[in-house]
Amino acid sequence: MRDDTKCLHAGYTPKNSEPRVMPIVQSTTYVFDSTDDVAAVFDDPTKALIYSRFANPTVMAVEEKIAALEGGVAAMCTSSGQAANLLAILNLCSAGDNVVASSQIYGGTINLFSFTLKKLGIECHYVNVDASEEEISNAIDSNTKAVFGETIANPAVSVLDIEKFAKVAHDNGIPLIVDNTFATPILCKPIEFGADIVTHSTTKYMDGHAVQGGGVIVDSGNFDWKASGKFPDFTEPDDSYHGITYVGTYGKPAYILKARMQLMRDFGCYPAAHSAFLLNLGLETLGLRMRQYCENATKVANFLKDREEIESISYPALEEDKYHELAKKYLKGSSGVISVVIKGGRDNAIKFMDSLKLASNEVHVADIRTCVLHPAGETHRQLTDEQLIAAGIEPGMVRVSVGLEDADDIIDDLKQALDAINKADSLNS
Repeated sequence: MRDDTKCLHAGYTPKNSEPRVMPIVQSTTYVFDSTDDVAAVFDDPTKALIYSRFANPTVMAVEEKIAALEGGVAAMCTSSGQAANLLAILNLCSAGDNVVASSQIYGGTINLFSFTLKKLGIECHYVNVDASEEEISNAIDSNTKAVFGETIANPAVSVLDIEKFAKVAHDNGIPLIVDNTFATPILCKPIEFGADIVTHSTTKYMDGHAVQGGGVIVDSGNFDWKASGKFPDFTEPDDSYHGITYVGTYGKPAYILKARMQLMRDFGCYPAAHSAFLLNLGLETLGLRMRQYCENATKVANFLKDREEIESISYPALEEDKYHELAKKYLKGSSGVISVVIKGGRDNAIKFMDSLKLASNEVHVADIRTCVLHPAGETHRQLTDEQLIAAGIEPGMVRVSVGLEDADDIIDDLKQALDAINKADSLNS
């Protein structure tokens, strides 16, 4: 099946007289015929459903659909994108280990990596998204267990050179994790370019309607944990599951099964069945929506680039964009997110945002409706000035998430908001 067909049919295939629409299995528990049956599942949770902290039929159908779209062997949904990135790292790292990450990633992920994981004894070394192979390799040491980046960075809208980061990671015997939230598998499949693990905040484009929070981890099944020699937790017996060895017992999906059996068991950040049902409704139109987001955003970007109030614009679909060539290599479209820097800095950026009438000022992105955000003053306000610069964020930066309204209506709204800056400037002078 091609992607648009997978969006509708992967993960759930009704049998004779079964519901056409994927049903919501609103139950936390499952019934067994005997004590021995229950014991067998506690020995190996893959044998049957045991409890909805591990798995649920509705959520499992969505997991299968996303894995099919990304080209992975298995997936595990979580309660948020942050939970997905947390578990993706904890599945590889223990106290004393570290990860190497692109500095141009979501501010919440920087906070997770720089502060919360540090409290657990896991460090993060940052490299510029444009770093050379040598620079990336120099950041890796004997305790590095993964390399991390975002396909399209939030909010810098830079494009990750996936093959370059994958090559360095693999040369050092460690996996590459790619957060594919902004691109979605419709625009980019990182596994095809060497990524080993893919994460998403499904709250964004996959849902698309701002009705549920969620995340997902996809296992490519391609990384050779045994040959690496750096991941004994995958190749040696797990005492918490009666000596199971994940690679020896499960083969290719060892990574995702270890995450489910160890981390989901202990952290319990699994989504509710109803949330998965809502996510699936979004996934069914993902291909259609992503094409329209890209079309609308390209029109908006071409309007914004010619406005004198705009100091700079970042949108990889533009030929003059720094990442245009990488976008042509990796992307089938640049999503609906545009980053602009307003002349006059923070004050004019806020004036512009407060003057918008159609677009919403909200702490969200990748919605069906157009929304804007001021990263330096909102989502990334916890970062120091140095970290803001490293993340590609300037005081006048505004993230514009182009929605599915008529593109001309979006442009009209942006135009009157930009005009409001000029009126304010003329009054002040």
